[in-house]
This record gives sequence, structure tokens and C-alpha cells, in this order.
Amino acid sequence: MFFEKLSKVDLNLLLTLHLLLEEKSVTRAAQRLCLSQSAVSKNLAKLREQFNDPLFTRTAYGLLPTAKARNLQLQLQTLLSHLESITESATFEPQRSHYRFRVGLVESTYPLLLPHFMSYILNEAPNVMLDTHAWDTNTLKKLQSGEMDIGITGKDLDPKYANITMQMPADIRGQEIYRDSQMCLVRQDHPVLTQEWTLDTYLQQRHVQVRCDGKDQWLLDYKLADKGLERSIGIIVPDFNSAASLCTHTDLVFTAPSHFIKLIAKQLNLVVLPLPTELPQMAYTLFWHQQKDNDAANCWLRNIIISHCKDLSASTIADTQ
Repeated sequence: MFFEKLSKVDLNLLLTLHLLLEEKSVTRAAQRLCLSQSAVSKNLAKLREQFNDPLFTRTAYGLLPTAKARNLQLQLQTLLSHLESITESATFEPQRSHYRFRVGLVESTYPLLLPHFMSYILNEAPNVMLDTHAWDTNTLKKLQSGEMDIGITGKDLDPKYANITMQMPADIRGQEIYRDSQMCLVRQDHPVLTQEWTLDTYLQQRHVQVRCDGKDQWLLDYKLADKGLERSIGIIVPDFNSAASLCTHTDLVFTAPSHFIKLIAKQLNLVVLPLPTELPQMAYTLFWHQQKDNDAANCWLRNIIISHCKDLSASTIADTQ
């Protein structure tokens, strides 16, 4: 009975459904499948018949998945990831591969880490693509389901707070890449520049905060709370660049990893200040699912990132000694 049902499944139709769920557009799905729009529309009609559900409704903003389609999406992601693993060669040949690596990255890794290894990847694997996405609350689940290959984000080193700021599943592996401390950013002629820069001065200011991993607070806020203190947050924004930009024309203070602070300060002509309280360093960490431990393509990418960021880590350790 199982084989009779399985023989009726058209994997090409399932791939079409997967891309329609991703793109919410027949046109874009057709482009990725290298098919005509009419061919994808015919496939959608077959899918509707197979699942006895409309699957999508058309809106001014694209295709809106039905409840049935949304329920199928996670199952499809897992299934197609497993199929991809089965069909992949036991070895990985960078020069011949057309692999599409799906990578989740916290925003500050783009200026910090990618310049150290992207040129090498582009030279060694000219047809490989890195499909990057912002690290968010679903990234770990996507690593588990196989929808994403690797992820890089910051992890608190203080054991007391590490599980609060990031709930790490047991089947997720990690490798530390780079440690960084926090610094502050203010505009030129900010009033604090004429004052003694102390923790009291810092806490008297209004702050801009970046929402990370879906959270409005991070380790600094928990450490301050232990002392019965808190920052006055004036605005919460989704990304680092927006936060820094706000500092150019307000009296807001932005606290972020030092490498980003120093880089953006030069670009926007802002002033860098130390964080006036002790705070453990955070570690930029490479994450992947345990099922990818011996995956040839995944190992290749992980090894490149780790090896090409060694000098960066070494220089950081030297700076802290």
C-alpha cells in the first residue's frame, strides 16, 4: 500500500509547490525552475487536484498560501533537504559544483567575516552560490529541518546568561570564530563628550537598541538588571545600520560590537566611546545541524570560514591580553 501511494507522487510537482511557497509568485517560481509560467500554472492545477485544496489564493501582494499549504511547507522543506543529501556526491568538487548554500547571518557578520572568505569561495567554486538570510528566531529550526546549511550569530560567553539569550537545541553543533567586546557610539558634539563618561552618565542617556533574535534585551540589560539598573531605550530598530544612522542626528547612544562600531564611526563621522561597565565578550559562532557533520559540501564551507577567520581571532585575542 505504501509503495502504491509513493509511486503516484510526482517529485517535480512537490518542488514546484516548494518554490511557490517560497516565492509567492508563479512568475518567480517559473524563473527558478527554468519553466514557462503556463507550465507552472498547469503544475499548480495538478497539485490542487492531488491535495484536494486550492493551496493558494491570488492577492494584490502575490499568492497567499492556504492553511493546508502552510502545513505542507515545513514537511516539504525537510523532505527536499533529505533528498538533496541523498543525491549529493560523497565528495565535494568546488570547481564543478553548483551548490546553493543557505546561510543565516547576524547583520554585523557581513562587514566583519565575509570579506575574509568570500573571495576565496568565489575563486575556488565559481558556480557556487551563498544564499544569505538574516538570522532570526526561526534560524535554528531551519538548521534542524535542513532548510538552512549553516548560521553565524553572536553567543554570550557568560554561562549564567547564555541559555537565556539563546536556547540552543542539543542537535545543533557550534564552533567559535571570533570574540568581540562592546563599545558605544554617539554623534559629534554630543553633550556627553563634555562630561565624565561613567556608568551613571551612560544610564542617564536615551539609547537606540537593535532587536536581535527576536529579543528586545541582551546580555548587557540582564547584567544591569542584576544591579537594579536599566537603560532608557528610546527606540528599537531591526538592524545595526539604522541604529548607527539615528545617532548622526539625535542624542541617542548606540552600544554594539566594537568591530562594527569602529567601522561605522569612520563612515558616518561618529565618536566612539568605551562601554563604562564590565561585560563579558560575546563570541561570533558558526552553527550547523549534527546531520551535516560529515556532509562534504557543508564541511568544505565550514572549514573555509574557520580557517580564513583564524587570523582575525588571533588578533582579537592579542588585543585583549
